[in-house]
Amino acid sequence: MFEVALTGLLAGVAIAAPVGPIGLLCIRRSMVEGRGAGLATGLGAAVADGTYGLVVATGIAASGLVARYGAQMQIFGGTLLLLIGLHTARGFWRARPDAVAANKSGSLISAFTSTYLLTLSNPMTMLAFVAMIAGLGQAADSHPLAPVVLVLGVFLGSALWWLFLVQLALWARQQITDGALRWLDLLSGTAISLWAITMIF
Repeated sequence: MFEVALTGLLAGVAIAAPVGPIGLLCIRRSMVEGRGAGLATGLGAAVADGTYGLVVATGIAASGLVARYGAQMQIFGGTLLLLIGLHTARGFWRARPDAVAANKSGSLISAFTSTYLLTLSNPMTMLAFVAMIAGLGQAADSHPLAPVVLVLGVFLGSALWWLFLVQLALWARQQITDGALRWLDLLSGTAISLWAITMIF
């Protein structure tokens, strides 16, 4: 069972670690809106990774269900990502959000939900899990409780990475000025929007 847990843990880290639009969004929210928004964003991504782990562990992915609706999920995710990117870029021209207001329950739920949906519809996440189906599927079949351990491992591995990224972003926030944060909004918003357009088309 230890091997199963380790397999899931490493899979969670490997899928979460590449810095893409979700990672950029997590960094930006951590630096601009504070720890709570960053952690909510990371948790949303980790739960989505755990969801994919559950799909793989239960054999649903092997039936082609994920691949069958991949295009629709990609268009939905790209559209949502584009809206977030444009909203982020607007921060260059508007006042900095209050960190306390940004960490209210409604904002945190919004940060979690949007990231969960984005990660689920991210084609790179889908491709990564499809590539791991064989290895993860064998691990899930090794013991009756192996699927549960595997999914928990994927979730914990992903969550550990996002926790590390949030802490790194908070440390970087202490080193830069508010003026630099305005440029961060513009640059990250532009990058996220370009990623979104690529996903859609």
